[in-house]
Amino acid sequence: MIQPKDLYRKLAALLKEIDIGIYDADYLLSVLARLENSFTRDLHIEIGRLYGEDQDQFLLVTEPDGAPTDPGDIRILDAAAASLVVKHGTYIYNDPSWSGLKQVGKPATGATPAAFTVRDPTRRWIFLFTLEEGWIREEIEFCFNAIRAQLNFQLHIKAMNSDVEQAAVIQLSLLPSTPPLIAGYQTAARSRPAEVIGGDFFDFSVLEDDFFTVAVGDAMGHGLPSALLVRDVVTGLRMGVEREMRMAEAMQKLNRVIHRSTLSSNFVSLFFAQIESTGHILYVNAGHPPPILIHGSQARRLQPTGMILGAVSDTEYRRASANFDQDGVLVLYSDGVVERRHGDEEFGLSRLEEAVIRNREESAVAILDRIYQAVTLFGDPLAFEDDVTLVVIKKAQIDS
Repeated sequence: MIQPKDLYRKLAALLKEIDIGIYDADYLLSVLARLENSFTRDLHIEIGRLYGEDQDQFLLVTEPDGAPTDPGDIRILDAAAASLVVKHGTYIYNDPSWSGLKQVGKPATGATPAAFTVRDPTRRWIFLFTLEEGWIREEIEFCFNAIRAQLNFQLHIKAMNSDVEQAAVIQLSLLPSTPPLIAGYQTAARSRPAEVIGGDFFDFSVLEDDFFTVAVGDAMGHGLPSALLVRDVVTGLRMGVEREMRMAEAMQKLNRVIHRSTLSSNFVSLFFAQIESTGHILYVNAGHPPPILIHGSQARRLQPTGMILGAVSDTEYRRASANFDQDGVLVLYSDGVVERRHGDEEFGLSRLEEAVIRNREESAVAILDRIYQAVTLFGDPLAFEDDVTLVVIKKAQIDS
């Protein structure tokens, strides 16, 4: 086993090279070669390959010395293998019953394929290696995850031309690219900033089969401070989410952290809910516009249970509850939705409720699209005064 200090030293040196590397066609290839050459003995890795995304598949960008016996075996990465590493970020294919990458490893010598994925704003890549006998999972995952994080950051930052765009990348990286698939529920979400950098955010966490969490918030302020504040809140939520957590107490802790670490003018409104498969909803609303829960033609507003985060260090929050009926619809939103203006008139909460009730028989995605269309057309389609964020959750029948 490599000594921890030696591993950290080598890894730090590689991360520094990634940080200052010239972003050109050979940038990722140079990282691949550096990783393979520097860590072959320590991590027991070899035969590094780089695959680039091309439409719906990953094609080989480079290959080890010497042409493969059957180029068709490795020039297109196995679709199931690509799906696994894209889903997990880093993946070690050591399940004996799985043979999707059998041709990449060498079973006779105990080789195991392992991979990690990175992306820039327009494309994804997969680094694939084989692990020889003696590899240690914790070391592989630690190194691959550190390299993946640094590469993702650099690939995005190098594609940006200004500090404002870089701050936008930081913020957008926190938002789920797509809402999760949740048994018994349909989900849809979208966030549109009024400027390059917005203060709105949303997040999902699927913890177990019988419940998930959802959050929508609005960090007051603009620019890099707003993006960093959103990062702090989302990170704090993800670290604090547990099955047996005391929701109100967790919110109070997050409030104290935000109060201590931000300027007094920076506050965050936040709605956070735990939704069970039965339809039971537990929530805390820290000064956020009240989400609406639609059952038939009736609307319930989930009012605040405490003030915005960051304003006062010792604020108390209480937990409240609600229940989904079958085909019920929960809509979470930012104030940019209801405060959208047409002259002196606001779109308003009543119009939002009417739009949801009118389209409640549609899917969650369709409901979201209808609301966005109504909000957009209400004002100047080319001018948004504030960020607009919507999350739609519909309780639906589970397909048998």
